[in-house]
Amino acid sequence: MSKLFIVPTPIGNLKDITIRAIETLQSVDTVYAEDTRTSSKFLNHYEIKTPMQSFHMHNEHAKLENIISSFKQGKTGAIISDAGTPGISDPGFSLVRACIKNDIEVECLPGPTALIPALINSGFPCEKFSFEGFLPAKKGRTKRLKEIAVQEKTMIFYESPHRLVKTLKDFSQYFGVENQVSVSREISKKFEQTIRGTISQAIQHFEKNKPKGEFVIVLSTK
Repeated sequence: MSKLFIVPTPIGNLKDITIRAIETLQSVDTVYAEDTRTSSKFLNHYEIKTPMQSFHMHNEHAKLENIISSFKQGKTGAIISDAGTPGISDPGFSLVRACIKNDIEVECLPGPTALIPALINSGFPCEKFSFEGFLPAKKGRTKRLKEIAVQEKTMIFYESPHRLVKTLKDFSQYFGVENQVSVSREISKKFEQTIRGTISQAIQHFEKNKPKGEFVIVLSTK
């Protein structure tokens, strides 16, 4: 029976993979990967020989019709991103939506994602939170900051190293320099680190220590 599996992959440590995820990737007809070069290293590490095709933000719409056609012929497939759970700031949403529209079964396996470890590690209230992903780089950024500035809940953001300080400075403007923040980088990797304190203290830290790696910002508004 045709079926799409959403398979989370490690965000750093290769041991953060479930037995079920490995078995699924071995059993499907095709693995759809965000970057085949990156994913081939992971698949080779676990000796997964399943044929792989690229599926990323630049070709996903062009490939949807062929992928859906293969499912209608009874094929199975699994989508993976470079790291973490597909669909969370990564390709996957459009394929899931297309499968649902065409009555193709979809199953998402549980697994790694950076936002939950960063949230728990922050020590901030977890009973009410939102995942904001990446803020707009330019257009719509101010509008979005104004919208979230009035919300009273813990918020989680992804950010690149070259925009980290700018984002923290924007937060200081809209939330105040004394607002508490937790900044985690390279979660599950060798140089994993979390900086906690006021927004002002976080800015000072990253102005002295050049940001490197992948970042998750957790902002407390309580």
